[in-house]
Amino acid sequence: MPLNTTSARARLYRRHLVPALSALAIGTALSGCASQEQPASGGYDSRALNEQLVMATVWMQSAAEYRALSYQAFNVARLRLDQALEAHTPGDRPLAVIVDCDEAVIDNTAFQAWLIGRDEQYSSDSWNAWVEDAQARAMPGAGAFLDYAQSRGVEVFYVTNRRESGLAATMENLKRLDFPWVDEAHMMLRTESGDKQPRRDAVLKDHEVALLIGDNLADFDSRYDADDVATRNAQVIQDRAHFGERYIVLPNPTYGGWEAALYDGDQSLSPEEKDQRRRGALRTWSGPQQQTP
Repeated sequence: MPLNTTSARARLYRRHLVPALSALAIGTALSGCASQEQPASGGYDSRALNEQLVMATVWMQSAAEYRALSYQAFNVARLRLDQALEAHTPGDRPLAVIVDCDEAVIDNTAFQAWLIGRDEQYSSDSWNAWVEDAQARAMPGAGAFLDYAQSRGVEVFYVTNRRESGLAATMENLKRLDFPWVDEAHMMLRTESGDKQPRRDAVLKDHEVALLIGDNLADFDSRYDADDVATRNAQVIQDRAHFGERYIVLPNPTYGGWEAALYDGDQSLSPEEKDQRRRGALRTWSGPQQQTP
């Protein structure tokens, strides 16, 4: 949003609306647009925090720009796969692609939208119910890329942190989308640890991995499983040559390791504490300079 538009709206808000709103209503409304104003003390619940999902979720569900970024990612992935195929010689280990599932090749934003307006945080029970429903949609461009990989003899391994208890439902979901390589040999779900490196290593034993595709940087390297923002950002600088080459990143502003890092890895923080951590991470303009009469 342009700064001049924001300033004009803020002036109108202060002049006409503030006197008519209670302190609680102000805190709830401003949380949805990431204002620097703090919510009213007490009573700040998950329903209020979930309002912050609205812009990110509606962007993922409706913005042409989101679709363009997804198509762009899979177009780049196809180019890189072609390069790997060209360099591949007889006798080399077979080529493979490792993909994450959620927000990498399938879209779960309906679950995020369901949380909006509800006084509850993410829970295993509600997430498992969504998984069992098997209604996640394909990311734009994902199916075409995975089909292309199969047509060129490249195996696809789904390395996801969905739990093993959701294997049958996840396979059903992917089969509904006509994704290739959906069998127990290529489905690598979480058992005990969320660290994906042992599963990536298992693929690497017998395959040459041409590409890794995901929405969370820990889909590429376990060093991104860090509980602070600075470490993750420093790692990106170190790995910058890999992005668009071997690492293909899909956009996901609704959840992920980036959010957990804001909380120092502590997801047990209260909704109000999470809101404060999010606001505290913002870089803020100082505002227009006052003109001296």
